[in-house]
Amino acid sequence: MSSLYAEKIIQISDRCRSCDHCTSVCPSGAIAGKLGEQHYIDHNKCLNCGQCLINCPAEIIKDLSMAEEVKAALANPKKFVIVQTAPSVRVALGEEFGKAPGYNAKGKMFASLRKLGFDKVYDTEFTADLTIMEEGSELINRVFKAVGQPGYETSGPLPQFTSCCPAWVKYAEDNYPKILPHVSSAKSPQQMFGAVAKTYLPQKLNIEPADIFCVSVMPCTAKKYECSRPEMISSGYQDVNAVLTTRELAQLIKEAGIDFDSLPEEAADSFVGQSTGAATIFGATGGVMEAALRTAYELLSGQSLEQIDFKAVRGLSPVREATVSIPIKALGGAVLPVKVAIVTGTKHVASLIEDVLAGRSNYHFIEVMNCPGGCINGGGQPIRRDA
Repeated sequence: MSSLYAEKIIQISDRCRSCDHCTSVCPSGAIAGKLGEQHYIDHNKCLNCGQCLINCPAEIIKDLSMAEEVKAALANPKKFVIVQTAPSVRVALGEEFGKAPGYNAKGKMFASLRKLGFDKVYDTEFTADLTIMEEGSELINRVFKAVGQPGYETSGPLPQFTSCCPAWVKYAEDNYPKILPHVSSAKSPQQMFGAVAKTYLPQKLNIEPADIFCVSVMPCTAKKYECSRPEMISSGYQDVNAVLTTRELAQLIKEAGIDFDSLPEEAADSFVGQSTGAATIFGATGGVMEAALRTAYELLSGQSLEQIDFKAVRGLSPVREATVSIPIKALGGAVLPVKVAIVTGTKHVASLIEDVLAGRSNYHFIEVMNCPGGCINGGGQPIRRDA
């Protein structure tokens, strides 16, 4: 995929009705044009999040589709085509087939993917767990550096920002490059999976990495941009070859004449199919924070976190915060109050970033998701006009 392709994921048709609604939902000010005039996207500012797309009343904003690339790979006998599915897809896919919002289509989704011809069907939850372990461990290293624990002098600064939302990461890169040392170095679950798919998986299946075509089904149009980033080549090949949105998967199922309702419930393939379940809550704002904190708590304290009150960080308020008291085993059980913040909607993060850069922030960990409510409302999800 060319960089030019990646830079133009979201496009406004020349049939634009100039209603100006898209400018009100764009988190980065990437859409130019006045009321009554043709609008266009400045791709240097665009986060590829697709919020303008799902909110366009005229439905004339589109994302570039990778469906043809996927169909070509499925038809190529020389390609071993695998697919991963994000947790948010399973509770949205059913809407494309007349199911009520929130219907869990997980089993039928796996069955439909096999019907489409994928050689292996996997769940992204496994590599979401890897992301959590990486982010949680990295947070611990930063905390130890902050409290002066020897051996952690080269760790990054606090607070640590999450890194699994590609739209948020691009926003930081474009607007606040000085904040990047605070952003976790962990890849997103999609890209963690791609790295495993092109390195470990070929060894297990005795397949050349070049022969594997890795597809993601995601609730997010920005994932199409993320998979094309030049650093995402763990094996020397593009880790994730193509991304389908929830809407595009539904369209492929319909084009293939698959009767979704009559499909049996099937499970994902067992290899990299196991997970703790923490990844299931990734798709909602605050989910990444909760999962990472549980990991950090257990590693720092040496004991399981049986229950924690996260009511303050759950919900849809743009910015929420909470404090978790963690006893640190390496410091003789001294309790560290870990203060966290959750931001849903990138446009609300600027003030927090400016506080960090000015040395005014007392947070340890900040989760940022670009889309309101999290991935469940991503730009690749079903578009509902009755809501």
